[in-house]
Amino acid sequence: MAALVLFGGGGDLAMRMLLPSLYFLEHDGLLPDDLKIIGAARSDESRDEYLAKVRAAVEGKAEADDAWSDAAWGRLAGRLDYLAVDATDPESLKPLKDRVGDGPTTSFLAVSPSLYGRIVTALKAAGLAGEHDRVVLEKPVGRDLETFREIDDAVAHAFSENQVFRIDHYLGKETVQNLIALRFGNTVFEPLWNNLSIDHVQITVGETVGVGDRWPYYDEYGALRDMLQNHMLQLLCLVAMEPPADLDPDSVRNEKVKVLRSLRPITPDEAERVTVRGQYVGGVVEGEPVSGYDEERGQDSDTETFVAIRADIDNWRWAGVPFFMRTGKRLPEKRTEIVIQFKPVPHSIFDHGDRGALAANRMVIELQPEEDISLSVMNKRPGLEQRMQLQPIRMSLSWGQNDRDARPPRRRIAYERLLLDALAGDSTLFVRRDEAEQAWKWVDEVSDAWSEGKVRPQTYAAGTWGPEAATALLASTGREWNTGHG
Repeated sequence: MAALVLFGGGGDLAMRMLLPSLYFLEHDGLLPDDLKIIGAARSDESRDEYLAKVRAAVEGKAEADDAWSDAAWGRLAGRLDYLAVDATDPESLKPLKDRVGDGPTTSFLAVSPSLYGRIVTALKAAGLAGEHDRVVLEKPVGRDLETFREIDDAVAHAFSENQVFRIDHYLGKETVQNLIALRFGNTVFEPLWNNLSIDHVQITVGETVGVGDRWPYYDEYGALRDMLQNHMLQLLCLVAMEPPADLDPDSVRNEKVKVLRSLRPITPDEAERVTVRGQYVGGVVEGEPVSGYDEERGQDSDTETFVAIRADIDNWRWAGVPFFMRTGKRLPEKRTEIVIQFKPVPHSIFDHGDRGALAANRMVIELQPEEDISLSVMNKRPGLEQRMQLQPIRMSLSWGQNDRDARPPRRRIAYERLLLDALAGDSTLFVRRDEAEQAWKWVDEVSDAWSEGKVRPQTYAAGTWGPEAATALLASTGREWNTGHG
């Protein structure tokens, strides 16, 4: 019998994402028939108490999606067990080993990454790191290249690389996977996906929330390490990578590593020109007054809550095409999107003195708050004007959007796809060690450039799109950030 062990099984990630994902998979009949699920945590509670907590966490989400079923809950509850353990102590893990038996075990570490090294060492000593077992690691693994290697060396001592699944939940989003299908499943886009046709790329991850009581963690990482090192660089890789030979996990990840190795280093001399650090002060978000970061923290800090960067990929496909990335807390709206801005037509036959009327094509891949892929193209404006007038129209490329009778599928939690893949041993959507190392290396260079160049965060009012320098980052090149959807 196979087993999935959720270390930190009573924590926020497990209750908010992992267990609801497992319920939906159970509801849809996608979990392996012989799978046993065990929540493991320090809390001394009974199985019945744990099941009550899980049901409370799952039921609300399922009802919101009109997917609650007593039968599905009964099946999931039948799989669920709970065990109070100290995951860093091999002796404490012995009862867990007895409970999972000799079948393959997938250990999901939904705990602080600072515990990863001690936990995997204990798993190995307890016989839970055999050749058919797997371990799933949540980000962030380390806070720089050095600490990443320290943690990952301990992981590598217990598990081989093909047994390690480093999660970036953005890769489980349907639209992110659809980007792969869009690029490599259609002849119409791939010939244009280069510096001959694309002017620039924008990647935005905006959040309206502040740091709040998470500041002890956030003060150590900041926006650069918390968001850009993993989520944003993963999105950049999927946009920029070369077509893989096939969808074999290593074929895909080899191409992503090539992109990361091609990123131009950012030096202290150019840090202020191509990067922006910001920190929010008091302002208004969604109509409510909010405090600044230093007020939440209780004292002054140089931690950035906003970062914008121009990244250049030095290879034949992308030479001369800037990739602009920005992410931040306390921004005007929650928005995650990739904008592919194509170049304008080389000569307009429709130009009648109004050059602004002919807009260049633009593809927008939205991940949050809704998932959609759209393409803006020029179309004749209806009417009998003597001279042809054009207008941009937005075409949705997402499932069912152009079919009024189609019922869109339920919007899945990204962890559903990733949990299924981890259980099946498919690592395509997970991050390989050399991939994570290259990302940390580039981010460390940015951080070192800030330190050597004494680049301090610029303030921005909560509820705005970051410091003015972020606007100037694009304006200095004759470009501007996407201000709308599509």
